[in-house]
Amino acid sequence: MSHAPASLDPNAPRFRVRPPANWVNDPNGPFRWRGRHHLFYQHNPDAPVHANVHWGHVSSADLVTWEHHPIALTPTPGGPDEAGCWSGCVVDDDGVPTAVYTGIDHGHTGLGTVCLARAADPDDPTLSEWRPLPTPVVSGPPAGLDVVMFRDPFVFRSGGRRWALLGAGDADGTPSVLLYDCEDLTDWRFACVLLDGNDPVAVEAFGDRAVGWECPQMYATAGGEWVLVVSLWDGDPWATGYLTGSLVPCSEGELRFQARGGGRLDQGRDFYAPAVLQEDGRALMWGWSWEAREQGEVDRAGWAGVLSAPRVVDVHEDGALRVAPAPELELLRATEPFVTAPGEKVPPPDAYDLTVIAVAPTTVTLLRSATGAELTVQLDPAGGGVTLDRSGWPRTGRERAEPIEVRVPGGPRLDVRILLDGSLLELFVGDRATVTERVYRRPDDVPALVVTGAGAAVTGWELVPPTTG
Repeated sequence: MSHAPASLDPNAPRFRVRPPANWVNDPNGPFRWRGRHHLFYQHNPDAPVHANVHWGHVSSADLVTWEHHPIALTPTPGGPDEAGCWSGCVVDDDGVPTAVYTGIDHGHTGLGTVCLARAADPDDPTLSEWRPLPTPVVSGPPAGLDVVMFRDPFVFRSGGRRWALLGAGDADGTPSVLLYDCEDLTDWRFACVLLDGNDPVAVEAFGDRAVGWECPQMYATAGGEWVLVVSLWDGDPWATGYLTGSLVPCSEGELRFQARGGGRLDQGRDFYAPAVLQEDGRALMWGWSWEAREQGEVDRAGWAGVLSAPRVVDVHEDGALRVAPAPELELLRATEPFVTAPGEKVPPPDAYDLTVIAVAPTTVTLLRSATGAELTVQLDPAGGGVTLDRSGWPRTGRERAEPIEVRVPGGPRLDVRILLDGSLLELFVGDRATVTERVYRRPDDVPALVVTGAGAAVTGWELVPPTTG
């Protein structure tokens, strides 16, 4: 999938999943079917604002070339999803792809229902038509819990059984993840609170700012551990976090998540609501990158939001997250690199894939303003430090534009990879940290790409549509 040429809008990502126009937010239901990856997303087809939420739908045979399909889920007038088809997942239910999603009505006040929709023709590799069931399988939060936020089902398997997570928040401000037994997708049973914000490991990893945990996801690592991913809600979307640990049976029909470590999933300010696909041998993740500019600019552009590049996620032996761009992304690299050595001053393309290996303090300059300000990534191999400084490109909203500092174990060398596509900047620090930010080029900004550092190695490829044949 390649959208309109970036020359028409240099801030518009061309190679990441987004609809041709209007609104996108949470990725939903990544799913492998008939040799293709399917990916759904929250979508307002009428305007670049968060309202009238449908499920958009794309699919790909290679994770880089995406085909748009008809809208998969549409709010049903008078139905449980009349005000929006919100986040969820897609599972194989006895040979029938089935969407499990949050339905909200006009009076939901944060409490959703769990709805199902079936693929109309499971033999259709494009899965282009979906049929919602008229009645929710879960009509609201379980009795006996003072839950004021309830949404975002995620179905997974453990111990030979099918379970589901729901994101929740209590009236007293405690976030939690609720666990349901859903071996029969049409008959759900509340099992227990899997984990809540009082857990000491969660407190150390996330602090106490969040009042709800949205979009809970789980994946099993190659080493047999589990990773719980949550989006931290403090009254608005805020950040994302992860916890590593074990799923422990604690009584008949119940599980508990025993956390051993965790932290921020992405160190940037523009990554939220990630969705995970567990595949044989790996887990893939996509996140939503929102707009960090005024609504008037968004309205003039006619589009809002983009999904991140797919990431392969796992866990290091020390419990830290392992994350790297999916190897399929190398299909987007041009045949020959446009930069191959530090110090080269070449005009960079609007979208590129850059690797830098530093053995001494190194600075990567990505953009210059008319006033001389520079957008830079600074590397300190010995100290294990990477700093993204975008102070010359202020943001809108409550999150400010101070430099972002990331720490990883120091050593003789430090590798970073930068995926830049229009306004979407994804920085990978080794395989231990990511920073996702939106940086908008102004008309008088000067594109630049200069790497300065003794002994640094650099290679950059323009992103181009992959060739076929």
